Amino acid sequence: MLLPFPVRRRTRHLRGLALAICLAGLGAGCALIAPPPAGASADMGEVDTLITGGLVHDGSGAAPAEGDVAIRGDRIVYIGPPRPVIAARVIDATGMIVAPGFIDPHTHADIFLRAPERADRLNLAWLAQGASTVVIGVDGGGTPDVAEDAARLGAAGIGTNVVPFVGFGAIRTRVLGDSARAPAPGELAAMQALAVKAMCEGATGFSTGLFYAPQSFADTDEVIAIAREAGQRGGLYDTHQRDESSYSIGLLASTQEAIRIGEEAGMPVHIAHIKALGVDVHGLAPQVIALVEAARTRGTRVTADQYPWLASGSSLDAALLPGWAVDGGSAALLERLDRPETAARIRGEMAENMRRRGGAETFLLTARDREWSGRTLAQMAQGWGVDPVAAALRIIRQSAGGAGRGTTIASFNMAEVDVEAFMREPWVLTASDGSLGHPRMFATYPEKYRRYVVERGTIDLARFIRQSTGAVADTHGIAERGYLRPGYFADVLVFDPQNFAPRATYLEPTQPAIGVRALFVNGVLALADGRATGEAAGRVLLRPAPQGCP
Repeated sequence: MLLPFPVRRRTRHLRGLALAICLAGLGAGCALIAPPPAGASADMGEVDTLITGGLVHDGSGAAPAEGDVAIRGDRIVYIGPPRPVIAARVIDATGMIVAPGFIDPHTHADIFLRAPERADRLNLAWLAQGASTVVIGVDGGGTPDVAEDAARLGAAGIGTNVVPFVGFGAIRTRVLGDSARAPAPGELAAMQALAVKAMCEGATGFSTGLFYAPQSFADTDEVIAIAREAGQRGGLYDTHQRDESSYSIGLLASTQEAIRIGEEAGMPVHIAHIKALGVDVHGLAPQVIALVEAARTRGTRVTADQYPWLASGSSLDAALLPGWAVDGGSAALLERLDRPETAARIRGEMAENMRRRGGAETFLLTARDREWSGRTLAQMAQGWGVDPVAAALRIIRQSAGGAGRGTTIASFNMAEVDVEAFMREPWVLTASDGSLGHPRMFATYPEKYRRYVVERGTIDLARFIRQSTGAVADTHGIAERGYLRPGYFADVLVFDPQNFAPRATYLEPTQPAIGVRALFVNGVLALADGRATGEAAGRVLLRPAPQGCP
C-alpha cells in the first residue's frame, strides 16, 4: 500500500529498518519512508520519487537487473545500482517488476477518454493493466480534426497518454457518406486533403478498417491514393485488413493487399490484431508470417499487433451481414430485409458467415441489459423457436439505430496454435483492441502474462515486456517513451509478478485487473495498488508537423 500523504525530503537510507516496519504493518510492496541519516549524500539532487529494489526491465528485451529508478518532474533521471539520494517518495519494489508503462497500439478507449465524468476519463480500465499510453483512431475511425480533438481531450483531463491516428472511415464518410460508389476526382482530392490536414496537425498515421462498410466499398487504388498523402508526411499505415478469414478475398490475399498499400504509398505497414479467423483459415498463421517476412526481407517495414484471446469482439452486424446489405446504412438494410428477394439472399449469406465462424454456439451475446445478454446465439434461437439466422436478424432489428451496441458479441473463432505462432514473432506487439463486451478492454496485458508467459511459456517475461513497451514506441515513432532511460518521460510501471492477473471474463468483462502496485504517467502517480489516485496526468502525444505543412 502506498502512504496516502505527501512526505518531503526523505531518503532511501535505513532501508532495512523501514522494510521491517513495512512488512510488519503494511504488506509487501508498500512505500518506504525513512528519515535521512546525518551526512546523507544528495549527489543526484533531490528527486520526487525513488523506486528501489525492483527487477528492472528497460523495454529493450535485454536481461533485467535489480536497481533503482529515480523520477524528477516528468522525467526519469537515474536508473542503476542503489545510490544515496534525497527523495520525496520512496517505493520499495523488492520482489516486483519495474518496467516502462505499457503502450497499447490498438484501442477503443474513447468511451472512457470522452466520458462526461472525470473519474471515467482517468481510464482505469487501462491504468489497472499497467498501460500509460493508448493509441486511438484505429480501424479507420480517427477524426481528421486532430488538433481540435487533441485540445478538447487535453482540456478535459485524461488519465493516460493518447496517440491519435486519422481514419479512412472518418474521411470517406465525411466526403461520400455511406455510399458504395467510387469517388469522383474532386471527391478523392477532398479526401486526400483531409488526410494531409490530419497529418499536419499531428496524427501518427493513417488507419483503415477495410472489413467494415463503408470502407469495404473502396478498392485498393483508392486507399493507396489517400494513404500516400500520409506516407509522404511520415505516417504509419495501420489496418484492420479487408479479410482476416474467408469473407471476400481471403486472409492471404488480404495480407498481400495490406503490404501492397504500404509499399505503393511509401509507408510502413502495421497489421492490426493479426489473426486467422474462422474454421476455413485455421492453421494459416505460418503462411501469413511468411508473407510478412518476405516483405521485410525486401525492405518493407511490416509489423503487427495481437490480443491474447481466442474470441474476437465484434457485432452480429459486422460478423454476419454481407457488405452489400448495409450499403446506405441501417435504413437501407431494413428496407432490404422487408423485400422477400433481397431478404432471402441476405439470409443465405448470413448462414455462410455463421458457418465460417464456427456456428451459432460460438457467438456469445455480450450487450448489457438485453434479453439475450450473456447467452449464445444458439441458445436464443432455441428459446425463441427459430433458426439462428432468424434469431440474429431479430436482434439486429431490435438494435437498429443504436450504433450496434445491442448486437455486440464475443466470437470464438481462433485456434491457439495460430495465436501462439504469431505471438512468437519479434515484430508482433501486444494490443487489446479494447472494446465493450469483451474482457480484452480490462484484462489483455495480465491475460497475456498469466496465460502465455507463466502458464504456457510461449514467450518469456522480457519478450512480453518488449512487445508491450519499447517495440511499440519504435513502431509508432513515439519519442522518449517505451523505455526506462535517463531523460525519457517517466511512464513507469511496478507490478507484482506473483499476483498480476486478469479478473474480467466474457460474462463479467468490466472487472479491473489486479497486481499493479504503482503506475506513473508523466512522473505523476496515477495508480496505487490498483486504485486510481485521481490524477489526470495523461497528454495527447502529437507528432511535430512534417515539412510542407502550413
